[in-house]
Amino acid sequence: MSTPLLELRDVQVHFPIQSGFVFRRTTGAVKAVDGVSLSVRRGEVLGLVGESGCGKSTLARAILQLVPLTGGSIRLDGRDLAACAPDELVRLRRGLQMVFQDPYASLNPRLTVSAALAEPLLVHRICPRSEVDARVAELMRRVGLAPRFAHKYPHEFSGGQRQRIAIARALALEPKVIVADEPVSALDVSIQAQVLNLLSALCREMHLALVFIAHDLSVVKHISDRVAVMYLGKIVELGPAAEVIERPRHPYTRALVSAIPAARPDGQPAPPRLVLPGEPPSPINPPAGCAFHPRCPYAQAECRAAVPPLMPDGPAREVACVRLAAI
Repeated sequence: MSTPLLELRDVQVHFPIQSGFVFRRTTGAVKAVDGVSLSVRRGEVLGLVGESGCGKSTLARAILQLVPLTGGSIRLDGRDLAACAPDELVRLRRGLQMVFQDPYASLNPRLTVSAALAEPLLVHRICPRSEVDARVAELMRRVGLAPRFAHKYPHEFSGGQRQRIAIARALALEPKVIVADEPVSALDVSIQAQVLNLLSALCREMHLALVFIAHDLSVVKHISDRVAVMYLGKIVELGPAAEVIERPRHPYTRALVSAIPAARPDGQPAPPRLVLPGEPPSPINPPAGCAFHPRCPYAQAECRAAVPPLMPDGPAREVACVRLAAI
């Protein structure tokens, strides 16, 4: 196996809660990400799934160094990003780029497509100014847009076209890793497949590592090599995409998979959904032991005693559950 390109070791992101108008004091913390360890290899697509509020987007921003780490480390090509000097971090961050969820908000409405794509090229001195127009045209062709539209503004494009522009902007610095935070959830269903196929093709052609964040497990299965399932700031299951989605092991993953709409052309009734009781616990005061135990149908006293680590469950698969044998 090749060396991981991107490696997360026990990453923690806690946001302090402060009270008082004059004398501010910290009274607690929101544990948005609480001990995540992952690795992504060159050319690999890692899907990250979980319900809203589980910490997926915060983890994405931590990878890009957009929010500070409370603990742990993030390494790109073996270099710890948090330990780098500011000028070295600027250079290393060229290798990490992000595609945001909403293409309507992620593009500057005052910049033409040409200006938006040229800006990173000029700031990082990727090429001489005389070659910028040619590079912009090349980027637009790579994402399936005609270069003749380069002098138009974002409001003149559809949602799918805007997301292609955002992808082109992420490619401008020739990154090693792209983090895509639900890049198709704001698009029409008819356009989602086109953008997914584009991302998949770019990863193959450019040998990029892609961290793909989504709610839709069917979308994640289509594009991902491996899937990591996140619950309340922790990874609870990790493994090959087809195995995790077709044969889920963790009770939370089973509940997510059971919520996928299933086409039944034979007219047979769909299998019953696994409906979880209650609501997700607060990340301010998570329960002791396994964070999922208040909603788990298999929970026992041992689940409340200690936080279960990710444990091997067959080749290339890990599950954070102490009662796998009973499930």
